[in-house]
Order: sequence, then structure tokens, then C-alpha cells
Amino acid sequence: MKKNLILILFSYLIATFSFSQLNTNLLFHWDDPTIVGSTSYDNAYNECWGFEVNNTEIAVIGSTEGTHFFDVTDPQNSTEVAFIAGAYTGGGVVHRDYHDFQGYLYIVCDEGWSTSTLQIVDISNLPTSVNVVYDSGNLFNTSHNIFIDTATAKLYACASNTAMDIYSLHDPVNPTLLYSYMDVGHVHDAYIKNDTAYLNCGNDGFRIVDFSPLDWPVLPSPPYNELASFTSYPDAGYNHSGWLSDDGTIYAMQDENHGYDVKIMDVSDYNNITVLSILNSGENAQSMAHNGIIKGDFLYLAYYHDGLRVFDISDPSNPVQVCNYDTYSPSSYNSYKGAWGVYPYLPSGNIIVSDMQTGLYIFDCSIPSTEINNLQDKLSLYPNPSSSFISFKSNVSKIQIHDLSGRIVLHKNVLPGEKISTNNLVNALYIYRLFDGEENEIENGKLIIE
Repeated sequence: MKKNLILILFSYLIATFSFSQLNTNLLFHWDDPTIVGSTSYDNAYNECWGFEVNNTEIAVIGSTEGTHFFDVTDPQNSTEVAFIAGAYTGGGVVHRDYHDFQGYLYIVCDEGWSTSTLQIVDISNLPTSVNVVYDSGNLFNTSHNIFIDTATAKLYACASNTAMDIYSLHDPVNPTLLYSYMDVGHVHDAYIKNDTAYLNCGNDGFRIVDFSPLDWPVLPSPPYNELASFTSYPDAGYNHSGWLSDDGTIYAMQDENHGYDVKIMDVSDYNNITVLSILNSGENAQSMAHNGIIKGDFLYLAYYHDGLRVFDISDPSNPVQVCNYDTYSPSSYNSYKGAWGVYPYLPSGNIIVSDMQTGLYIFDCSIPSTEINNLQDKLSLYPNPSSSFISFKSNVSKIQIHDLSGRIVLHKNVLPGEKISTNNLVNALYIYRLFDGEENEIENGKLIIE
């Protein structure tokens, strides 16, 4: 029995669609071995960003030394075209974060303490030059992440002076403090669209807050409306970051805990936020997603040790891994190393990835529609999470469901088109295995009963 349990868990951990490189071409890689990493995790690099200016595609990556700008218009011949020094004390995991707005790049850092500053950079002359137009700690020194709501010209600085500070950018080079949000102890990251803020609040979970009252002629108290609070969900841990779909209905959320899955959520009804599905890289029991961005039907993830991971979420209840590329080979998964950031919005469609130890990457991820369809056909079990039944898309002849101790709690032959009741299973996380008519295992993964 012990041997069988080990086999079951190993089969579960190594997912059906686990590849070191899938549908992904490496176009450019840069790593400067002279840049010294932090003492905590030896991370020489951190976040990445991108934009187009003067018909030139620019990739940005942060390091312990500052911010590096690359012309990646012709990826195979990419060159560093500018550099801006930034503060760094050397002790922690250095993190710089970036957003651009109206021809300016905004730079923050969460290390440097008294020496860190908000930097605003005129990027309109790239690829020739950059010009720092603001470099001051008058507003705040450290901030872990920023997000700019371009529709309302507001900058949200997470974990700065307070849990989150909100600034007006009506004068882009002179931000003005509008409000300090302190309803939670900490806001780690945020996504904002038209004054609606999707807040990743660490151990305080996930919140949706309307900040449009900040624009009222008479400021109410408090100058915001909390629309939703979501703290009870599968693999709830340190609520780290997330991204909203273009239509505002789907939110992909990462909890920064080893072995915790990414959640794909329906946020169209603030009174009934629902986890539609969960996903993971399929590489290791301790794998952990870091930052993710939704673009169109795809979720792009910087997955720490497992590099770049791209999922087709056109059916949000049934995400499919369609691209990946390992940027880092871990000696141990019990750490915070590997792919940190991802940016998929370059006009060319090329993808920028930053790796904490190995630097800057430019990828081409090409997915034939026929291949997406074929992969989706192979992913058979739905819905997941399930509340009452499960069904199957492909030719499944048998299902086994195990609890996390390895005990079989359901073993059943499946007839074509049959729905399997899950009413006898308690709400919990399970491991499922699917077999064809010849007893070959065709799929395995996690199943949530709720």
C-alpha cells in the first residue's frame, strides 16, 4: 500500500501536460554576471515591464543596481540602450516595480529604506535616451508594487507609507496624494480599472473596493465603497497578486505559498465571487506561481522555479497549459527563486520574462488553434471545483478519487455521457485519476469538492 501511495502521489505531482519547453521559442537572453544579487536569495534581478515608443519595442528589467532598458524590436539583436541607477541596501529580496503613463515610466523599490525614492522617467526619446524628471522620497521611500489606472489618472502605491496610498497623476510629473487606504494591514498588490480596485491583501485575503468617491466634490467618509471581501477559497494563503480579464468578469489570483494553486475566479457578481477552476505548473509539489497577467484568452504566469507558463483560459472552468519555458533549474523548491515577472503586451506579441537569477528573456509563444483544441479535448474532468457532480469530455472509462492520505474514496466505471455524483464526498481537496478502456491512465490532478 505504501508503494502504491507513493506512485499515486508522484503521478499526481507530475501533471499530464508537464514540459520543460512547449510551443515557446527563445529569442533573446541577457544576464550580466557582474551584478551582485541580494544576500537573502541571491536575486540579481526582479520585475520586468514593456512598452512601445517611437516605433520601438522596449523591455525593462530591474536589478539590484537599478533599471535596465533594452531595444527588443529585433529580438535576436536586442541591445541595452539606457540604465538608471536605483537604491539598494543589500539585505532583502530587492523588488523594483514599473508602470508607464503618458510618456513616463514610474519606478518604485521596496528596498533601500531611507535611500529609496519614487523615480519618474521621461521615456519619449527612447531608444536614444531617457531623462529622470522626478527622483524624491518626499511622497514615499519604499513601495512594493504600483498600479496606474490610466482611465482615471491615479497611481496606487502598495505597501508604501500605509497599506496603500493613492495619488493623482493629472500632473504626471508631480503626483498628489489623494488618500491613504488603511482598512487592512497590508496591500501587497493591486489591479485597478475605472476606480474599481482588486486588492491582494496578503493574509487579509482579497478585496474589491470602489474608489470613485475620491472624485466627488465633497469627500465622504470613508471615501470608498467596499464591494466584496473574499477570504475563504481553495488554497487560501498569502494573497499575493492577480489580474483582471479584458471584459472584467474573470480574475486570476496567486497565493504566494509553496504548493498552492492559481485560482481562476468569476468576479462578475461581487456578491457571489466563485472559483471556477484551479491550475498549477504540474512540475513539483512545492511549485509556486508569482506574478500573472491576463491578455485575451491567455493567462501568462511567472512561475518562480518553473519559468514561464501560459494557459488558455477561454474556458475558465477548464484552463489548458499551452506554452512553457523553464528559465531556472532549482536545487531545491523550498525557496523563492526563478521567474519573477512577465509582460505579454508588446505589439509584436513577444513575451518579456524576468528571472531573479538568470536575467531577461524574450520569447515567442505560438499556439496553433488546432493544438489548443486538441489539448482541451484531453482535459476531461469538469466542473472543477464541483458541488454535486462531475462529467467528462473525452473517452473516460474509469475514475479513481483519492483523499490526500492516498485512500480511495471513489472508484467507478464510467459510461458514455454519465455524470458522477459527488454528494457523498465531504468538502475537501482530492486527487483524481482517469483511465481509458485499456486501463491506461490518461489524466490526473486536483479536484475540489465544495
